[in-house]
Amino acid sequence: MLYIEQAVRSGKISGNGIFTKKCQSFFEKEYRFKKALLTTSCTDALEMCALLIECGPEDEIIVPSYTFVSTALAFVRQGAKIVFADSEKFHPNVDVNKLEALITPRTKAIVVVHYAGVAVDMDEVMRLSQKYNLVVIEDAAQAIDSYYKGKPLGSIGHLATFSFHETKNVISGEGGLLVINENDFLERAEIIWEKGTNRASFFRGEVNKYGWIDIGSSFLPSEIIASFLWAQLENLTAIQEKRKMIWDTYYSGLKFLDDQEKLRLPKIPKYASNNGHMFYLICDSLETRSDLIAFLRKQKIHAVFHYISLHKSKFYLKNNKKLDLPNADFFTDTLVRLPLYFEMVQEEQQKIIKVIKDFYGRILRYHSSL
Repeated sequence: MLYIEQAVRSGKISGNGIFTKKCQSFFEKEYRFKKALLTTSCTDALEMCALLIECGPEDEIIVPSYTFVSTALAFVRQGAKIVFADSEKFHPNVDVNKLEALITPRTKAIVVVHYAGVAVDMDEVMRLSQKYNLVVIEDAAQAIDSYYKGKPLGSIGHLATFSFHETKNVISGEGGLLVINENDFLERAEIIWEKGTNRASFFRGEVNKYGWIDIGSSFLPSEIIASFLWAQLENLTAIQEKRKMIWDTYYSGLKFLDDQEKLRLPKIPKYASNNGHMFYLICDSLETRSDLIAFLRKQKIHAVFHYISLHKSKFYLKNNKKLDLPNADFFTDTLVRLPLYFEMVQEEQQKIIKVIKDFYGRILRYHSSL
């Protein structure tokens, strides 16, 4: 509340003030991003990416099907054709081994999503980028403070986006971040960010007046939002330690069910780190997942499934043929997310673990009686 009060008392609560600059500087120094610009949402940051790469009706953008609609929508709005890619067999992330077969002369960019904050194999993605001269965009909405072979996620692709929605590790209610790592996009990104003007350059004293010079929109969050985010960033270490502790407790408490092949727990590849964003289970079927969610709900535990494959959405199927992406569909039917939030106490988490054990114990007893 102190920083929000400071922002209000400063007399400037519109965007690009002191707290905006503090947040952007934090990301540039902490994660070695070339340029960071706060946005009103991760969706807005993705829309800025679509504007920056100048995609249109003649272009194809490769996007994972198992993701939130914003990942695709930003490019659809510019008229580009979305080419959906399947997930890995054992992880919701995009299967990088299937990407090359999707590339055509019209392909302009590959968008990767680091699901649950766990890195995609970025070496292979960047190899394809160099081979075919493609832009790589990291949708790192869930991936703050997560790494690929020691490199911060968001620092590897040409562009990257983050979310500070209330469901994320670090929040501002709504909010996002655009990261620019490619020199060719640096100047124009700031212009698009500032409603198509060179206003930011004017306030830095680089030009003696500013005007309308390009397309753009009002992508800046207010200083009130930025001040809230700044307080979160100051406590990032404590937030991350707590979330990873909760994640580890879930894993150790439920590992025996994975060992018995009753369910699957998240897998973290050796090249990736875990930022404690999300803990999920993989059930063996849609029926089991539905029963588990209902069983948890009876105990007042709010567990939910996650994405529905975008290639099966009504919007996509209006103008496109059905696709066979079995892994994305499998996660659509079987993945369930468990509660995970900073204020969670040990008693709450132990209750959740116990109820899940009870659920699978009942299943075992039921099958034993048949």
